[in-house]
Amino acid sequence: MKEKPRKQLRPKDSKKTLIRLFSYFKFNISLFFGGIFFIIIGTLAEIGINGMLSPVIDTLIGEHDERLFVKYLLIMGAMVLIISVAQYFGNLFMAKLAQRTVHKIREDMFSHMEKLPVSYFDKHSHGDLMSTFTNDVDMLNQSLEQSASQIIISIVTVVGTFIMMLILSPVMTTAVVIMLIVMLFSVKYVGGKSAKNFRSQQAALADMNGYIEEMMSGQKVVKIFNYEERALDTFGRKNNELGNSSTLASTYGVMLMPIMGNLSYVMYALISMLGAYLVMINRLSIGNIGSFLQYTRSISRPITQVSNQLNTLFAALAGAERIFNVLDEEIEDDSGDVTLQKECEGKNNLCWKVPKSKAEYDNVPLRGFITFKDVDFGYVPEKRVLNKINLYAKPGQKIAFVGSTGAGKTTITNLINRFYEINQGEILYDGINIKRINKHDLRSTMSIVLQDVNLFEGTVKENIRYGRLDATDEEVIAAAKLANAHYFIKHLPQGYDTVLTADGQNLSQGERQLLSIARAAIADPVILILDEATSSVDTRTEKLISEGMDKLMAGRTTFVIAHRLSTVRDSNAIMVLEQGEIIERGDHDELMAQKGRYYALNAGTAELE
Repeated sequence: MKEKPRKQLRPKDSKKTLIRLFSYFKFNISLFFGGIFFIIIGTLAEIGINGMLSPVIDTLIGEHDERLFVKYLLIMGAMVLIISVAQYFGNLFMAKLAQRTVHKIREDMFSHMEKLPVSYFDKHSHGDLMSTFTNDVDMLNQSLEQSASQIIISIVTVVGTFIMMLILSPVMTTAVVIMLIVMLFSVKYVGGKSAKNFRSQQAALADMNGYIEEMMSGQKVVKIFNYEERALDTFGRKNNELGNSSTLASTYGVMLMPIMGNLSYVMYALISMLGAYLVMINRLSIGNIGSFLQYTRSISRPITQVSNQLNTLFAALAGAERIFNVLDEEIEDDSGDVTLQKECEGKNNLCWKVPKSKAEYDNVPLRGFITFKDVDFGYVPEKRVLNKINLYAKPGQKIAFVGSTGAGKTTITNLINRFYEINQGEILYDGINIKRINKHDLRSTMSIVLQDVNLFEGTVKENIRYGRLDATDEEVIAAAKLANAHYFIKHLPQGYDTVLTADGQNLSQGERQLLSIARAAIADPVILILDEATSSVDTRTEKLISEGMDKLMAGRTTFVIAHRLSTVRDSNAIMVLEQGEIIERGDHDELMAQKGRYYALNAGTAELE
């Protein structure tokens, strides 16, 4: 089993990431400014209380003025009340802001994901994406709730306290500034180390989650090939990498608090000695030194608190970078100017509305005529998968593709529905280049039945109706009967209202495939794609599925990919592909008469590799 390469996280500009993150506050601007207002009021009240210590202490020294003392106490009591109310509303507003911001980010991520091309999901593991949706978003939510208000409090506290300290004593303020510079350099050094390791931790976590998801989905393969020991070894290595990076990140994160705490005590001691000297020479009152010492604690406390939360902040920043990486991925282009028009001559009373000029259109009847002209394609530019493919499928015809694994059979069908864009040549749909057709309208005329069926949590009825959301219950039952699924559905505990577990695990493989056919049937497609739909079921179930597919294919342009040659003998044309080229074409009898590759496959003298 080939191990996936570890995805490296490339950090972006931290300032740019923060600015982009805070830009989400504009969607709840009243909460943002309301929260800031109450936080500032509460913080200023705290600074005011510290300032009141000076007159309160001075009134108790020398001649006592009880009335003035009571007055100061009442003012301090009012400030305490203001602090309590402001903190409550400030924290409430900021908590709501954080939740609504994360809600918007999740909404944007999921909406953006739905617009991404299929190629993106081929290049990124599901585990990595799930890690972004869960771990990174949760870390961001935690940081916004805990840290956003703390940052604002810290800024207001530092600025307000600094002004008050300057008023009380410029000399001692200079000493405090020198110590703060030392503290800030410590934060910068240790914080930089912490940020680097937290980015590595998030990348290692996504890598390990992707590997766990891969192993969980492939447990049958792991066990049948006795891969358990190697799986454990690989997991152990990834787990160790995560543990090492997490340990380093946490180590640097927890180092900040004791460093900042000790430096705060040193600063407090120095200011106490300097203040005592200034009192002795009558440059300060005892009340002044009391207030100043309290301000000294206040100005260092925000730095200590922020430094204590840096591990969360850096983890959230790394998560935000990954979230914005997803949001910055280019969405699928859907700029086609040809759309479907109802109530006109064509299949299902539909036609293509093809612009001729600004005000004129041609109505081309929807028929289901597909043409490939000299089509070249490669998933990566340097490696071609298809070379000079030329074929056509007339309305109602059944076209089959036969060939070895990797010959390009599925790739051709992926190009018809524009999951990928061709490199050269053109594909025509009813004579219209499909690049001009709006993708939504293009795909609304198609249905696909795959070997690996994807069902969703919900009732049987809802899963069938996924093919056409406005279908009635009667149409759902008719589609199930067409697919030969009605019989087994009736015998389920609640019939069509039976709730399926994740991916329909409470059904057999054959039953899931019959539901997939019913889902395709209810969409009433013009073009039907069957990708090895019977390759993983037993013979009896295959017969049921084949009968259902035969009914579904009637009157539709159908493309069939099959490893079992018996399923394609009645095709109007069979294309034999090898290494991205069509080497033989014709119906069953014509190809057998040629006695080439197709003949050898039927005679058993060659195998599909």
